[in-house]
Amino acid sequence: MLRGRLAPTPTGYLHVGHARTFALAAQRVHAAGGTLVYRTEDLDTGRCRPEFAAAAIEDLLWLGLRWQEGPDVGGPHGPYVQSQRLEWFRKTWVVLQASGHIYPCDKSRKDVERSLTAPHAEDDAEPIFPIALRPAAGAGREAREPGPTNWRFRVPDGQPITFNDELQGTQTFVAGRDFGDFLVWRKDGFPSYELAVVADDHAMGITEVVRGADLLLSTARQILLYRAFGWTAPTWVHNPLVVDASGKRLAKRSAGLSIRELRAKGLSAAQVLDTEIGSL
Repeated sequence: MLRGRLAPTPTGYLHVGHARTFALAAQRVHAAGGTLVYRTEDLDTGRCRPEFAAAAIEDLLWLGLRWQEGPDVGGPHGPYVQSQRLEWFRKTWVVLQASGHIYPCDKSRKDVERSLTAPHAEDDAEPIFPIALRPAAGAGREAREPGPTNWRFRVPDGQPITFNDELQGTQTFVAGRDFGDFLVWRKDGFPSYELAVVADDHAMGITEVVRGADLLLSTARQILLYRAFGWTAPTWVHNPLVVDASGKRLAKRSAGLSIRELRAKGLSAAQVLDTEIGSL
């Protein structure tokens, strides 16, 4: 049976792009007679706020979306809130550490950017971690706890990661070229997005992931994590990004295009989901 999920990050109010991606996820699950799970991804403790988490639920319910596990139904395994699942995430860290897939890393983003072998990152993208800063194999194998340091996943340099996306077609990224050793555990005691989403999608039996096309590269990283754990990866569906009238990708700070602002203007849920952005 198909199991999908809605997994908003409460760092701001959801916008029309989120609305359309979450609606697609719900439509696909309901058409297949599957189960839709709701999960709040609130591990960014510096930016996530309870009022945004509550607003996300309110906004999605207003859009007509319904889920079978999550905060509004108290399902058999819900509600799911990532900040309440640290014990599970620590267990996954132990598996990766014991298998030698990860290593402790005290290098900052500035250290990476200063390295001559690190290409310049565009916008806010993470720069590719250079091999020159990678420790020798076996680093961190004696650790019993993550401790106050970052941990990175050692990628198989030069290995193509190929997967099929239901909307975007066949995708291929090369480890070490398109992305480098990536963060799996932060020194503040929380897992990274990459580890948390893989760990929770597996634990919750998610069989299809619907999200924005800006996360295609993250999928390649996550596939490596699925392989390291020996887990089966879900089906991938990356929705084309919604852009504003100037062609810029929407952000949670996009003026006038949050779901609740559009609702306050008198638009219906159908209009939010179907109207051309320039007409909103």
